[in-house]
Amino acid sequence: MKYATLLLAGSLLAVSCQQKGSQSNTRASGDTLHQLAERYYEGNMALQPIQATFNGIMKYNDQLPVDIGAPYRHKADSFYAAYQEALKAIDTTALSGNDRITYDMLQRELSLNREALTYHDYLMPVQQFTCLPITLAQLGSGAAAQPFKTKKDYENFIHRMEGFSIWADTAIANMRQGIATGYVLPEKLVIKTLPQLQALTKKDKDNVFYAPLKTLPDSLDAASKQQLATDYTAAIEKFILPAYSRLYTFMQTEYLPKARKTSGIEGIPDGKKYYEFLVRSWTSTSKTPDEIYATGEHEVARIRGEMEAVKNSVGFKGDLPAFFTEVRNDKKLRIFKTPGAILDSFKAIENKIMPGVKKMYGHLPKSKFEIRQTEAFRAASASAEYQPGNPDGSRPGIFYVPILNAAEFPYTGMECLFLHEAIPGHHFQFSLQQENDSLPTFRRFTWVGAFGEGYALYCESLGKELGLYTDPYMYFGRLTDEIHRAIRLVVDVGMHHKGWTREQAIKYMMDNEPVSEHEAVAEIERYMAIPGQALSYKIGELKIRELREKYTKALGDKFSLPAFHDELLKDGCVPLSVLEQKMTRFYGQ
Repeated sequence: MKYATLLLAGSLLAVSCQQKGSQSNTRASGDTLHQLAERYYEGNMALQPIQATFNGIMKYNDQLPVDIGAPYRHKADSFYAAYQEALKAIDTTALSGNDRITYDMLQRELSLNREALTYHDYLMPVQQFTCLPITLAQLGSGAAAQPFKTKKDYENFIHRMEGFSIWADTAIANMRQGIATGYVLPEKLVIKTLPQLQALTKKDKDNVFYAPLKTLPDSLDAASKQQLATDYTAAIEKFILPAYSRLYTFMQTEYLPKARKTSGIEGIPDGKKYYEFLVRSWTSTSKTPDEIYATGEHEVARIRGEMEAVKNSVGFKGDLPAFFTEVRNDKKLRIFKTPGAILDSFKAIENKIMPGVKKMYGHLPKSKFEIRQTEAFRAASASAEYQPGNPDGSRPGIFYVPILNAAEFPYTGMECLFLHEAIPGHHFQFSLQQENDSLPTFRRFTWVGAFGEGYALYCESLGKELGLYTDPYMYFGRLTDEIHRAIRLVVDVGMHHKGWTREQAIKYMMDNEPVSEHEAVAEIERYMAIPGQALSYKIGELKIRELREKYTKALGDKFSLPAFHDELLKDGCVPLSVLEQKMTRFYGQ
């Protein structure tokens, strides 16, 4: 998932001090809880302006706070503490089922956010997968959430570029503190950040920050366009290029020699405790790392059994590792010549499944949907991903596909990938959540990884019901994706809790699924960069599948799959414990 979405799992949100005084006059009623939740969201957006931009709130588009600095973090903690006190005045016995969800989610988010502030991730603010330097480049490309339609839009981003220059200097100071105290990135991750940063230091048209200069507003006359282009170019060359150059030079010359050799987060001073926190945050359960590891091993063994059956069905005579090699290298499974052909193939999958999707879901999203190739500057380290659109329809939901070499792009995983990232996976979940204006605003835009990623993985299992996976290699692709998520339970816990090395994790992945070494390295290094996030998929999917099977068995012929899906999605992302409670209320059992 994207940077902004990832932040919502443990978002470090803040608000100005003058707002705190209004939060204690709280009476016990549902309406008061609604008001409290709205004030909380408004305060969050005021001092998390990049998230506000992604959420379609444009009044903060010129702002970029130093969210890794001590003053910001102090205000954030004060903000959470004030709302925790306000929540204590709410009489929970008087709340409706939906209001109880709001209460429980707000209470959980405030608690997690305050706990997150006790750790030291701010001393490691740059990595290759998701961080502000990457997100700012996406915004600055003109192809993401930041609008570039008017002169004011361009001026707004000039202010953000100026703010990034200050942020970059704070990041360098923080990383120097990290070097002194043992809070540093693994060496392999630092190496991956260097080409990303270097590409954004270049003063040429291929630097993504220059892209908005190609689409200056048509409403301006020629002289005004020229002046805006001059001012915008000057800002890039005054703030952006030097800031990225300082980051690049620091990380190459000063930080890389001090990077740690360990792979897991347990390699930093409070890493083991921090990982336990991240497991709770990302899975929204009380499961321990060891329990999750055992679940992963069980799931890997089960799915390998299904893979054996597919291997035998296509007449392959060797063992499963040999079949992995065959699938990896078989040129018949590489059918594309151009990126456009790949995007067209994904569009054909959409057209094929939509009649069946409409029978599975009673409520479909209104938001538009597009399929795009991932931008070149980040494609090498990117996974396929979904970025939500705006609720007002001004920006569609976008399924991004990284294509480094079309001739090497395998078709076998395309069907399940589309079901997960696009329809009916992330596009339905995000869009229906944002479009539901009966939810408090903070719930319309919140993210709980175990639900959101668990639901998307569950959607992959719908393929046969939607007429997909008729090709055994496509079904093997589905099993490959499923075992990939099961492997994550093993390798993530292995690296961050059991002392595994990066190389051990890469070998385990390659032994159990048909990925290339390049693909395995990119995945394992992603888990190194974002500890715990990869656990959310399989843990959430297992819970959703468990609930569907429970109510299918209990209701028999009376079970309605559209009703199940509509109830599953209507309240947006919720923690898994809350999900179970709300489904029990809906079905009365």
